[in-house]
Formats: sequence, C-alpha cells, structure tokens
Amino acid sequence: VRLVYNKALEERTRAWYGEQRRISYVQSSATLTKWKKTEELAFLAEVSSVPLQQALRHLQTAFGNFFAKRAKYPRYKSRKRSPASAEYTRSAFTWRDGRLTPAKMAEPLDIRWSRPLPEGAEPTTVTVSRDSAGRWFVSLLCEDAIAPAPATTNAVGIDAGITSLVTLSTGEKVTNPKHDRRDRARLAKAQRVLSRKARGSANREKARRRVAKVHARIADRRRDFLHKLSTRLVRENQTVV
Repeated sequence: VRLVYNKALEERTRAWYGEQRRISYVQSSATLTKWKKTEELAFLAEVSSVPLQQALRHLQTAFGNFFAKRAKYPRYKSRKRSPASAEYTRSAFTWRDGRLTPAKMAEPLDIRWSRPLPEGAEPTTVTVSRDSAGRWFVSLLCEDAIAPAPATTNAVGIDAGITSLVTLSTGEKVTNPKHDRRDRARLAKAQRVLSRKARGSANREKARRRVAKVHARIADRRRDFLHKLSTRLVRENQTVV
C-alpha cells in the first residue's frame, strides 16, 4: 500500500510540477495495472487489489483537498514514521460466523476480539493496521443504532491540577495514576540496551521494538483510564466545562 501510494504520488508530482497537468484516479488505476505487468513490481499482483486501489483513492482525496486549498501538498509515506495500514472494502473480505478472511488469504485471521460486533451487524470496511511496537490491529466499520443516554440536568466543572489529575466542582479529586511508574525500570533497561546497538542493524530494530512495546503498554493504560473517566463524566452530567 505504501509503495503504491508513494509511486502514484511521484507520478502526480512529476506531472503537476513539470507539465502543470493533473492525473485522475482513473489514470492512476490504469498505471497500477501496468506496474503489475512489469518484472520489478509483479509482486503487487500477489496481494488483493482492493487495498492498493483504496490507497489511490486516499491519494485522490488528498489532492482534492490540496487543489481546494483545504490542505497542504500530499507527502510521501515513511516506512518508519507513517502508520502502516491497509483498507479492505466489502468485496475484498469474507465475514462468516464471526471469522474474518481477507482476500487472497487461505485461512481466517487469528484475532483476539476486544468486543463483539453489535447484534446482526455486518462489517462494510475492514482496516488492518500495525503500530510502532509491531502489534497488528483490525478495525471493522459497521452500522449500529446507538440508544440515547438517560436524561440528566447535572452540570460539572473540571480543573486540571498539578497534585491531582483533575478536580471537579463537586469537590471530587481524581488522582494521577502515573501509569509509567510500574514500567520505569523496564523502560530504562530497554533504552540502555537500545543505545548500545549499532544504527541500522537488525539487533537495533529488535531493541527499538522492545522500547516501543513498553511505551505502548503505558499509553494503553493511560488511554483506557482517560476514556473511562470522560465516559463517566459525560454520562453523569448534561454539561461539562
């Protein structure tokens, strides 16, 4: 996906700055077909064409925002810094009995579900992504009817503090859980190991992944705590200021 996005961006950039000519999505799609027939890029035919086409659609949207002056000129995706993800539309995956099989895969993915899909829901889009710690995630887009929360007239004020995370106008103080406390020693050790590895080596990449996993574990706990806190405040109050 990243390769197709960057090569299509390169072609569009050459046409725009060299000839002041715009390349459409249809033209980029035709170029992708030609790439698959070359010896150098023949491996593109080994994967589902849908995520590659979706990458071209995302690039088309980026250029549309650029020409409409809503965004800057599209940038190349980086192997190290850009999120790694592939998007499958309904024709490119099979959803049967709660098991997901992307196109051109022989068996369903081995997934640990964080929560079940709503009753009777059918996913319309699947996004497979990988974070900096090397963890893979699957996000399913589907329709769902959200029941309204119970009505309330309560209101609460929030003040971000120093000694506590937040102080509410009700007098309640939410202490800062300091999620990094449990992993400080582990993080320090992993960072020391990383600092001793040669740049560009495979061992340095392994050490970097270990550091990223510790950071990810800390970030997950922090995100979970904040989501639970904000959800509680919104459900208990009509207005939060």
